[in-house]
Amino acid sequence: MSGVRPEIAGARRVVVKVGSSSLTTLADGLDVERLQALVDVLGALRAGGREVVLVSSGAIAAGLAPLALSGKPRDLATAQAAASVGQLRLVQTYADAFAGHGVTVGQVLLTADDLTRRSHYRNARQTVERLLALGVLPIVNENDTVATEEIRFGDNDRLAALVAHVAVADALVLLSDVDGVYDGDPRVGPAQRIDTVHGADDLAHVVLGSASRNGVGTGGMATKVEAAMIAAHAGVPVVVTSAEQAGAALAGEPVGTLFAVRGRRPSARQFWLRYASRPRGEVRLDAGAVAAVRERGASLLAAGVTGVSGEFLADDPVDLVGPDGVVVARGLVAYDARELPALLGRKTADLDPEHRREVVHRDEMVLVGRRPAS
Repeated sequence: MSGVRPEIAGARRVVVKVGSSSLTTLADGLDVERLQALVDVLGALRAGGREVVLVSSGAIAAGLAPLALSGKPRDLATAQAAASVGQLRLVQTYADAFAGHGVTVGQVLLTADDLTRRSHYRNARQTVERLLALGVLPIVNENDTVATEEIRFGDNDRLAALVAHVAVADALVLLSDVDGVYDGDPRVGPAQRIDTVHGADDLAHVVLGSASRNGVGTGGMATKVEAAMIAAHAGVPVVVTSAEQAGAALAGEPVGTLFAVRGRRPSARQFWLRYASRPRGEVRLDAGAVAAVRERGASLLAAGVTGVSGEFLADDPVDLVGPDGVVVARGLVAYDARELPALLGRKTADLDPEHRREVVHRDEMVLVGRRPAS
């Protein structure tokens, strides 16, 4: 066991995410006692001079009992109705509980569209920053009342990782009903908790669960690990543990699993491009352009483009795909989709003056290195 984790204990601004499984049950809906216990931990944190952003699931689950629903809704309309009722109850309960600590809360509801669009991403960042400057504790949740399948985050773990960067957080703590990442399933046999993860290789032998135990959550350990990796690669240390150990985790005690920082904190634009942007199309590269982009950090020129797909406008994010189908990078394209076909494979000197700019400038690009989803 290691000692106190200074990167967590010394974090001035922290994002804390709590899952539905830690706040609600199918039988009774919102568990006020468990919510109050978490608020007491975060209230003490605030009293100690630290800033907190809370990402809280639980809106849909909190709406089940008031609507006399016996299980998690299977259709989108009922889930949205439950969220409409439950979100009000959830935030009001938080507001009352935090008031006992002299803390004012503010609600921030987001859809994936709010973070995949660059202007919305900037607005979300400014809103969170202003709330914190005013001494308000932001409570963030996915806007389940209006989110459709096409614009959902899918789980609040990934949302929390994005919010950690939006809020320029010093640490992220992901809370659930499991006290860490194990090298096996502790419910069915011997398993050891993993104290620290330095990279993907540390988890190569681990099979991660994809569903919560009590039936009210949407994520699982797999989503928490994915979110933790996103944040750690963006310069934010992460602890994955149970809600019962929230206080110990935030104090830097060696509970749960720490995901150590893997790199420097990227700029807002780089992070948005890599993790939050939604590509509007693809630009296909020849082998020479792939080498130039990947190995030399060069801009993409028209001479290296072999094809385009999708309907995108200038300044939209697009995936840059090599001849083998591997996504090499993502960047902000300088041309509309309708302009590019006439430029394919042509040297810059042979183009009209208005078309001699880069297709994607290297400063508007991040390397990705993955295969596109099928």
